[in-house]
Amino acid sequence: MKAVVCRVWGPPEALVVEDRAPLVAEPGKVVVSVKAASVKFADTLIIQNKYQTKTDLPFVPGSEVTGIIKSVGAGVEGWKVGDRVNAQTGYGGYAEEVLAEPDRLSAIPDAMDFASATGLTSTYGTSYYALVDRGQLRAGETLLVLGASGGVGLAAVQIGKVLGAKVIACASSDEKLAVCRAHGADETINYDREDMRARVKAITGGNGVDVVYDPVGGAYSELALRDMAWGGRFLVIGFAAGDIPKIPLNLPLIKGCSIVGVWIGAFAKRERAKHRANADALWKWFAEGTIKPYASTMFPLEQASDALNALIARKVAGKVVLTT
Repeated sequence: MKAVVCRVWGPPEALVVEDRAPLVAEPGKVVVSVKAASVKFADTLIIQNKYQTKTDLPFVPGSEVTGIIKSVGAGVEGWKVGDRVNAQTGYGGYAEEVLAEPDRLSAIPDAMDFASATGLTSTYGTSYYALVDRGQLRAGETLLVLGASGGVGLAAVQIGKVLGAKVIACASSDEKLAVCRAHGADETINYDREDMRARVKAITGGNGVDVVYDPVGGAYSELALRDMAWGGRFLVIGFAAGDIPKIPLNLPLIKGCSIVGVWIGAFAKRERAKHRANADALWKWFAEGTIKPYASTMFPLEQASDALNALIARKVAGKVVLTT
């Protein structure tokens, strides 16, 4: 089977495609024939050894896939060969086959294609965990989403609408903002050519926003924090801009607001039952037609470096997916 391997720390171009022996289902695990693998911004950091968690070389990147169970190891119950599944793998997803633990699997509805399903548990799971558990977003509140056209950003836009919030989507081009509007954004701000703070003030009548969803970091974080309403919640998702902002701590004091960290990876490991319940809620929303995952760009497995570079260059809206 083919696998994309990181043998040296570096940019996407340093990844190599290798032929490896087919996987064997170990006791307590299953082998999944991968149909689609989610490509995440975190992967661009992991292969450069810049992520908050570390692994040893060599390794196969990719933390979430969808596919069909090929074989089942001894002791596994509840899953069988041929089942369509979403699998949280940690690593190993950029390959034609991957080993997965049974309690990290979710069944995929027959009506859902593999590309759409590959980001539901993690990409949408991140935004669900952020907005429901950490941000406590309530109906009638205002949500500001930075980097709103990206995978987790677009998921936040959709989930914010499901929760009854007024959603303000921010992105760097009119084309990306059109995608945000198509997925439910009430207001949009092009922060490459508009004054974000002036627009937020105009949209909210000077009251500010109740929740900020920030997967970007960089210069926009402090600007968004300055536009918080009293008692607001600023959700720290990640730093796609590359810079980790240094926030003046007088701001949460005078705003009476909270800065809340959101790390889906640690949450999934520490609170597996709650993570599973969140995933079940998302699969239910999909079955009801409440959310519609959007995989805008697909690359064949052999072009994993191109997929990662597309993320780095911010050329895509929605999720990026590798297909086998």
